[in-house]
Amino acid sequence: MKTDQRGTPADGERARPAGGVDLALPPTAPRTGEGSGTATPATFVTHGVEVRPLAVSGCYEFTPRVFRDERGLFVSPLRQDVLTEVLGRPFPVAQTNHSRSARGVMRGVHFSATPPGQAKYVHCSRGRGLDVVVDIRLGSPTFGAWDTVEMDTETFRAAYLPDGVGHAFLSLEDDTVMTYLVSTPYRADLEREIDPLDPALGLPWPKDVRFTFSQRDTHSMSLARAEAEGILPRFEDCLALAKAHR
Repeated sequence: MKTDQRGTPADGERARPAGGVDLALPPTAPRTGEGSGTATPATFVTHGVEVRPLAVSGCYEFTPRVFRDERGLFVSPLRQDVLTEVLGRPFPVAQTNHSRSARGVMRGVHFSATPPGQAKYVHCSRGRGLDVVVDIRLGSPTFGAWDTVEMDTETFRAAYLPDGVGHAFLSLEDDTVMTYLVSTPYRADLEREIDPLDPALGLPWPKDVRFTFSQRDTHSMSLARAEAEGILPRFEDCLALAKAHR
């Protein structure tokens, strides 16, 4: 892992001053980048699960019921019946992944070449993290929009991302474990990345904290360069993949 100690996100750089500065979360209200053009639908509840449509078309936040007693707690972070009802189709799970991250580790913005694409259902199994979804699908009505989900083991919020949507997260505590359920098997040759500190995206990362990146993410490209090189997913291809699962 590489830790960069240059500049601030406001300047499009990759680090924060070192020191024991707490990671402050940004405002929890949905935010969007340019190009949203549509209002975010209201939150609703189905089968006891609170569902919040996110500012990126096709993305959702799910908050399950948590059952607590003197023994501890029980929770179902994923309800397939709820997800199928919301999406209008099943979510095929091909693989589950776990990542464990130290405080300040940032992963993303990642996406898979589409086709074949990769839809994701993400939740936090330990610790606390800030999850970010970014619409990088060319032709999408919300292209350039983003939204955030605060994930922890108190609320057990989860996020669903359809094929072609960019994903990033920041670990807010040591030993934070993120769990991913994905629709296609991992293939390194299909993985793509965009700079999470690209000023054109304007993602809401906390201030005054040192970020740690993988070598891969350190060399990620800007959104504009990704578009110029023709690697961004096309919205019509993403919709076709979703339709195939109906």
